[in-house]
Amino acid sequence: MAIELTEIDLSDIDWDFNEAWRWPVAVRGFVIAFICVSIIGAGVYYDTLEQLQQLETLQKKEVELKTIFEFKNSQAENLSAYQEQLSQIEHQLQNIIKQMPLEEEVAGLLIDITQTGIKSGLEFKLFKPAPTVRQDFYSELPINIEVVGKYEELLLFISGLASLPRIVTIHDLTIVPVDKAKFSKQSAMIMSVLVKTYRENASGKNDAK
Repeated sequence: MAIELTEIDLSDIDWDFNEAWRWPVAVRGFVIAFICVSIIGAGVYYDTLEQLQQLETLQKKEVELKTIFEFKNSQAENLSAYQEQLSQIEHQLQNIIKQMPLEEEVAGLLIDITQTGIKSGLEFKLFKPAPTVRQDFYSELPINIEVVGKYEELLLFISGLASLPRIVTIHDLTIVPVDKAKFSKQSAMIMSVLVKTYRENASGKNDAK
């Protein structure tokens, strides 16, 4: 069965929708198809696209929540290990605090440092405490020291400072011979060093120094 195709002159069509029943079948089919496609497209644009965006947002949220869950689950599994580490750190901190001199013990510690140098055979050229430096829970007590002695005596002094019952740290140490032209291990040497000891800050009190 052959279908006869005829050309349609669009200018001869009355485009009044009230006369749509008079339009050629092909034109009516095209208009109906266009209207259906437009309705479906509008539905996709105004409804489906929004739902797709919501779905994408929810998928990203799902990945984020999975990551958070895995992280917290890992923390929960290692909680006992963390607690043990925290206990060890607190124990070490308490030991360090015990090694810090009390305020009334600072003067005695300064004497101990001086006596350590004298016992090592050194001659003090400078012993000058610097202003206290306050930190979060402790204060630094820096002392600028300059001593003269032989190489072995200087080493003995440093070793003696490390052996003191209170915490003493060594900074900015320099050693130079008194007479560079006649340098030897038995020659007199000048050592400049910044020694720091530490004091726990009293709770609720400000360091006025």
